[in-house]
Amino acid sequence: MRREQHELGLDGHDHGLSVIVYGHSGRPVIVFPSEAGRAWDFENNQMVDAVGDLVESGRARLYCVDSLDAYSWSATEAPIDERARRHGLYTAWLADRLVPFIRAGNDAGSALMALGCSLGAYHAVHFALQRADLLPLAIGLSGNYDVSTWRAWGERGDATYFANPRDYVANLHGDHLRWLQERLSLLLICGQGQWETSPTGSLPSTQAMAAALQAKQIRCELDLWGHDVSHDWPWWARQLAHHLPRFC
Repeated sequence: MRREQHELGLDGHDHGLSVIVYGHSGRPVIVFPSEAGRAWDFENNQMVDAVGDLVESGRARLYCVDSLDAYSWSATEAPIDERARRHGLYTAWLADRLVPFIRAGNDAGSALMALGCSLGAYHAVHFALQRADLLPLAIGLSGNYDVSTWRAWGERGDATYFANPRDYVANLHGDHLRWLQERLSLLLICGQGQWETSPTGSLPSTQAMAAALQAKQIRCELDLWGHDVSHDWPWWARQLAHHLPRFC
């Protein structure tokens, strides 16, 4: 399997973030790791192998990225609004550095999509909601979409609000909402077994996020797996192998 590693600069930081590209052609897919993860986590946890047939056959090209969580959401010594402001650097990196890099190496006719596991599911879904002009589809696996539940403390200001899908989706309206209804599709997947409810909060958050999106008539499919399905890589690999062929 073709594999390339790159580093893309991050504004205000001495070092950039790593991007590992798997495959030679096909639909470009931004892949976010779990909390504070690195670009190689997807490969190391057999997720690339789970969809290897799509990659090898040229149906999908994976762009696995570093997170910036250790500086933002996982930096629990900082108040929640400061963590949200730091996350803004990551959103800017995705839009200004990563997406142009992907477009430069792909057929302009291939629509971009994103996916992620655990905290990576938040990144995929939030980025799609914020920048549906750049990607019309995101898949979240076992995500928690309410940043106020992430060991948050301190005053919640505008930075937190605009980084929190559970806040801003409820207030979408007018032309922007109609555009999202026409443009965006989301798939939220979650098990109902170990660690999906406690301590991650993924199951109730996934259900609440799907209900909020559906109430706004934004296309959102909810796929709940069984009570034996835990918050862990082997199940995410099975879920991805089940769903990704539909979109590539």
